[in-house]
Amino acid sequence: MSLKAIHLVFIAASTLLSIGFGVWCLKNYFQGLGSTSDLLLGLGSIAVAAGLICYGRYFLKKLKNIGYL
Repeated sequence: MSLKAIHLVFIAASTLLSIGFGVWCLKNYFQGLGSTSDLLLGLGSIAVAAGLICYGRYFLKKLKNIGYL
C-alpha cells in the first residue's frame, strides 16, 4: 500500500470521526443533556470535517498522476 493510499485512509477516518463526534455533541445539546460547550464542539467538529473533505479533494487533485499501489 502506498503512502498516498494510507494518507487517504487516514483522511477518511478522521472525517468520519469528526462527523460522528459533531453529531453526538449536537444531539446532546438539542436533547437538553448538554451545555453551550456541546454546541460549540459540535459545530467546530462539523467545520473540521468540512475542512478535511476539502483537503482530501485537494490532495487527490494534486497527486492524480501517482498510483495507489
